[in-house]
This record gives sequence, C-alpha cells and structure tokens, in this order.
Amino acid sequence: MKGTIKTLTQRGFGFIGKEDEDDDIFFHSNDLSGVEFDDLEVGDEVEFEIVESQKGPKAVDVTRA
Repeated sequence: MKGTIKTLTQRGFGFIGKEDEDDDIFFHSNDLSGVEFDDLEVGDEVEFEIVESQKGPKAVDVTRA
C-alpha cells in the first residue's frame, strides 16, 4: 500500500495518510525497513503493509516509495 507521512513525533512513531483513503494509520520506528526514523519527513511518500496489532491496525515494513 502507498501513502504519505502525515505526522512524526519525538517518541519514535507517527501516522501515514493512506493513498485514496481518508483515515491515517499508525507506524512505529521499529517497523521501518531500509530507512531510519530520523531521515523521514512529513510529506515523504512511503510504501507499507498493514497488520492487526493488539491496539488495532498498524503499518509495518515501511519503506520510502
């Protein structure tokens, strides 16, 4: 799935706006692949997979598009 970084926090997580959908999805720095959290910026395009976690859906295998 593709999307755009909407929010980044100082605590190592953020939210991605999913392409062609209104809702955003949570991601954690532990779920990045091939990119460092500190190298991401709001507006960056990314690709990711969605999995169910204990707290609901989250993005994993997040890479730069």
